[in-house]
Amino acid sequence: MNTIQQVRFIWKPVVFLLCLVPAALVIGDAFEVTGRLGANPIEEILDRCGNWTLRFIMITLAVTPARQLTGWNSLMRFRRMLGLFTFFYAVMHFLSWFVLDQGMLLSAILEDLTERPFIAIGFTTLLLLSALALTSLMAIRRRMGHRWQKLHNTVYVIGMLGVWHFWWQVKKDITEPLIYAAILAVLLGVRVWLRWRSRTKRPTTANP
Repeated sequence: MNTIQQVRFIWKPVVFLLCLVPAALVIGDAFEVTGRLGANPIEEILDRCGNWTLRFIMITLAVTPARQLTGWNSLMRFRRMLGLFTFFYAVMHFLSWFVLDQGMLLSAILEDLTERPFIAIGFTTLLLLSALALTSLMAIRRRMGHRWQKLHNTVYVIGMLGVWHFWWQVKKDITEPLIYAAILAVLLGVRVWLRWRSRTKRPTTANP
């Protein structure tokens, strides 16, 4: 079995199942099978899904720099799946707010969107993630051509908006959003440095 087959038939299923663990734990804790959600279960579900959305954004952003630094090209085969799991947990976070917290009341939802800026930022982040998820199919990628890459470069904007949403949500202790902001800054810095290094290593053509 070659490397491509190992990734496809062994490592991808393993990573897929691992990515489902946080969602399974939320469901298990909700039914008190694997644990409990605590005194405020709705807030706990919101926090878990939101945190895992941010974690998957960071993991997805780390794939390309990790591949460039290590030379493990097979890592790129996991990026699409990780990006879709980012969208999955973002949708779970949104539905927890929409259904459990707001009871699907449009008046309450509109009030939150207009009066709580971090909700509006989170909703904008979800819309951008939806655009990336919908255009991740190979047929759509081919139709979009170079526009697809431009659209998917917004993943860095998504990361910033996600951290901003979390930062504005917390009131006093900003330790966690600060950690995510630091990780995002490092990932962006590594990406810029790798791009600069690749440009400086390009051979220059001497003038005749």
